[in-house]
Amino acid sequence: MRTKLAWMIALAAFAAGVAGAMAAPYPEKPIRIVVGLPAGSLPDTIARVLGQRLAEALGTPVVVENVTGAAGNIAADRVAKARADGYTLGVLSQTQVVVNPNLYHLPYDALKDFAPITLLTVSPNVLVVPTGFPARTVPELVALAKRDPGGLTFASGGAGSGTHLAAELLKSAAAIDLRHVPYKGVSAAIPDLLSGRVSLMFSPIQSVLPLLRDGRLHAVAVTSRSRSPVLPDVPTVAESGYPGFEATLWNGLFAPAGTPPAIVRVLHRETLKALESRDLHARFAQLGMEAAGNSPEELAAAIRAEIPRWGRVIRAAGIARD
Repeated sequence: MRTKLAWMIALAAFAAGVAGAMAAPYPEKPIRIVVGLPAGSLPDTIARVLGQRLAEALGTPVVVENVTGAAGNIAADRVAKARADGYTLGVLSQTQVVVNPNLYHLPYDALKDFAPITLLTVSPNVLVVPTGFPARTVPELVALAKRDPGGLTFASGGAGSGTHLAAELLKSAAAIDLRHVPYKGVSAAIPDLLSGRVSLMFSPIQSVLPLLRDGRLHAVAVTSRSRSPVLPDVPTVAESGYPGFEATLWNGLFAPAGTPPAIVRVLHRETLKALESRDLHARFAQLGMEAAGNSPEELAAAIRAEIPRWGRVIRAAGIARD
């Protein structure tokens, strides 16, 4: 019995030694970052800037793969179903991770199928109106809407989009009635906004910044907790009379669930180093974004809190689940 036990112990030690010898340092081959929007989009730009930094830090190529369609759900599912070995990552937006679970019957579970690594960027929407619009502040806009229930219209980049939900959140917070006019993207709505065909719109800052600088649109408020460095003179919705109002756009770095913690730590460490660099901060600021960065645990907690929060907004707005 002792001889057999000793033989088993020796065999186990040998197997462990072989496994240790065969374990290669990470990374040993190219890393792929999946993005749910086409080349030139903000998530694509984030992924390419970050990918260059990670390639330099880790000594391996980092390639970006654009997988478009189904409101980003195809790309998110590809990340969720990939091997959990650290070689497939995703730059995923809050739309894919916390909004879409309330809108679609998804092939992935946003809470169980990803290993959050860190928050990458945060950017507010900005509430804009045509220059000649009679309301210049949030209180003035709310008063105008209450005098004419349903008379004001708001454009969005599509039903269920972040720009749509920001307006629905304001409707709920201010108890006002605004009529929704969805478009196929924010850029498609801008001509009608400029002409006054629609009254107002929540938009990503970078989509309307040139028009704000030219004086063709007026910025009423931003939707972040604090003022945007890109528009420092524009108040937040929260400080305009609605404390706690927040409807930011964010992107995070994710791996498939089950990715070894040691690999997550490496990716987290090197990503934070990249986010702390001055030139990356400046590059993102030009695009209306703020470089962020937090722990995997903090990002996971934010997702758990935001899914039900946006679910309540979606249900109150009567947006049907697909």
